[in-house]
This record gives sequence, C-alpha cells and structure tokens, in this order.
Amino acid sequence: MSDVLLTRPAPDQAAARAREILAAVEADPEYDRLRTACAKYDEDWTSFMGYALVDGFDIAKDTEPLFPEAMRAMAIKSAVYEMTDGNEEAAEVAVAVPVDEMIHALAAQFTVLSRIQDRTGIRFVHATDREAIGEWDHGDYTHQVYRAAWGAMPDRYWFGKDETAKRRAAVMAKYEPMGILDGGRRFVPGFATAS
Repeated sequence: MSDVLLTRPAPDQAAARAREILAAVEADPEYDRLRTACAKYDEDWTSFMGYALVDGFDIAKDTEPLFPEAMRAMAIKSAVYEMTDGNEEAAEVAVAVPVDEMIHALAAQFTVLSRIQDRTGIRFVHATDREAIGEWDHGDYTHQVYRAAWGAMPDRYWFGKDETAKRRAAVMAKYEPMGILDGGRRFVPGFATAS
C-alpha cells in the first residue's frame, strides 16, 4: 500500500481528530477494563515475528507502555476513516510491527470494544487484508500524524522498515535451527512431541 495512491486528510487535521478520539475512548467507563484485559491476554499471545523484534521484549514490562501506542495508532486509523467517509483502505495506515501485535490483543477484546464504539460513536479500523506489514517508516503519513498529535514516538516500538527487515532476518535465522520456519507459520514435523 502506498501513501501516494491514497487521499488522506492533512496530518495536522487527522492529528486533531485522533487526539479527540483517544480522549473520548479514554473517558469511556470501560477504558480501564480494556487496558487491563489487553495485559491479561498474555497467555494467548503467540507472536513469533512482532514482539520478537523488540530487543529484550518482556510481556510483563512492555504491555503497559505498548498499549498506549496501539491506542494512538487506532485513534489515527479511526480519524482517517471518519475524515475519508469510511475509506477503509485509506484508514489502514502503516504501523510498526510490535504496535500492530498489540492492536491484535486490543481487537481480541471484541465485546468491550464494541460497547465502547456504541457509546462513543467511534469506529475502530483494523483489517489484516489491508495492512502493509513491516512498511511503517520514519516520516511517513502515520509518523506525521502521530508527531502532530502526541510528539515523538518511542523508538523501542517504532523502528522503521529497514530496521524491521534486519531484525526479521535475524529472528528467522535464530528460529530456523530450532524448527520454527517462515517466522512461525510452519514447524518441522515432531516439533511439539516430547523427545
């Protein structure tokens, strides 16, 4: 997906609406439940490529700072969705891979998210078939909106596409000798059996 081919609102306009969206969601009575539910999703998190790219990732320590990044990314997506009259493709802005993984934990809280959407009138946007996985980069549309809305991004989670490619290659090189192939999409026969 290319930002050049899509018509999106000016970054400062999207940033203003994204800030409003995030404030509305944070003010919702079930926001704290949403936040804590994402942290409890740790037993089901099986990410071979997203969190593994964060140096020294620890679910117990990284959930709290990563959750707001997912919420900010979702606020940007929702703002673009609104401002483009529901253009889902335009709204599916590129995000860093670790942030996308946290968005999956967020989206797993379907019931509470649905109620928050109903109360606020805000539509969250996330469609895997529209994502540009690993394509987020410094200076792109998402970065411009984020910076206008909240300032600097934390480098721990928001590293660009060249660094993402390097880290993916390093992770795959470590996984393959263990029998984890294609970034966790395939395993060698016998992987799950006791030896």
